[in-house]
Amino acid sequence: MKLTILGGGGFRVPLVYGALLQDHAEGRVTHVVLHDLDPARLSAVTRVLAEQAAGVPDAPEVTATTDLDEALRGADFVFSAIRVGGLEGRANDERVALAEGVLGQETVGAGGIAYGLRTVPVAVDIARRVARLAPDAWVINFTNPAGLVTEAMSRHLGDRVIGICDSPVGLGRRIARVLGANPKEAWIDYVGLNHLGWVRGLRVAGRDELPRLLADPDLLGSFEEGKLFGVDWLRSLGAIPNEYLHYYYFNREAVRAYQQAEKTRGAFLHDQQARFYAEMRNPDAPAWKVWDRTRAEREATYMAENRETAGAGERDEDDLSGGYEKVALALMRAIARDERTTLILNVRNQRTLSVLDTDAVIEVPCLVDANGAHPVTVDPLPDHATGLVCAVKAVEREVLAAADSGSRASAVKAFALHPLVDSVNVARRLVEGYTEVHPGLAYLR
Repeated sequence: MKLTILGGGGFRVPLVYGALLQDHAEGRVTHVVLHDLDPARLSAVTRVLAEQAAGVPDAPEVTATTDLDEALRGADFVFSAIRVGGLEGRANDERVALAEGVLGQETVGAGGIAYGLRTVPVAVDIARRVARLAPDAWVINFTNPAGLVTEAMSRHLGDRVIGICDSPVGLGRRIARVLGANPKEAWIDYVGLNHLGWVRGLRVAGRDELPRLLADPDLLGSFEEGKLFGVDWLRSLGAIPNEYLHYYYFNREAVRAYQQAEKTRGAFLHDQQARFYAEMRNPDAPAWKVWDRTRAEREATYMAENRETAGAGERDEDDLSGGYEKVALALMRAIARDERTTLILNVRNQRTLSVLDTDAVIEVPCLVDANGAHPVTVDPLPDHATGLVCAVKAVEREVLAAADSGSRASAVKAFALHPLVDSVNVARRLVEGYTEVHPGLAYLR
């Protein structure tokens, strides 16, 4: 089975390959094709994978190419993890937004809109190529903003594109852990959009254990989200929000923390990864060791500003291992082998949430089999969550409209409608600022 990884020179590719190395069953991935626009990055990651595979006799073969069509032909699965504009683009997203006093995070608020505006046209081109060159392939999208990009690609690939994210997985794992439950045996009632969802229940053997967690302030305050949001606020919500909702519930504090930080997250990662790829130009550098050291630093500093604002302290060691690669592997196995499973995924709504249309991509538990991912029926969201979900989905639709038509007015509208952008004039200045620093937004007229 052939897996093509778009963004194959990206830093997190070894996580995916590491998961593949642990799969020895029949029907597994035997050939991995890395595609990237940067040959030097491809070379660096290929070296890391080679050292990873040392001593694994049935390790999937790895090839690399800068030719997108060549990479896609004959693919059974396509894993999309591209970053349009690179980390320099992410750093610019943050800088332009913070200068206007609004959030520049890569998936939330102004930064997420800017990232979406320059990523959607590229993702749509990829989707069209997949439909032409590998019509039977399944596309697994991890490209951010994951829900928005998945919806853009679904207009050309239908349900054969599925978005994944590690945030719900990590959240469910942490809740199960503090409740003394096995995450693999727990049903997680999670619903929303990507980076905008809530756990409303966690059922073990048919019993919802979340009320027990919410009733125990010591237990509730003992894990990441309890520390991040505070016990009182979680009990008021009656649910556990995805960590990214901290940007909404504590927006003023988050913006201030990012403005006062020595470096934004994007700038930090840009410099860190530049050092990694520079070090990898030395043919004698221990590729795996250098990569793993860089990964550990990256994971430990994740959402550091938010945790500092909340006084949440350092991340728990169990939360430093990522998780999206495990979701990707489980998804591929379920489809390729008809190994039925349940995963929280980004898929088209169908009739799951009545407040959204059938084509809107949402993030919910899905039953997965050889025919793809099927969203599970969920209870309606409470009014406060419905309002946020509908508002952000409206923003995503304006981004898609702008990317499709090149309308600058639609781009301004996308920024202005977002709950974390407080002025139409700010929205106009954001569009001006972003088009000045991003050549990929030259299409807006």
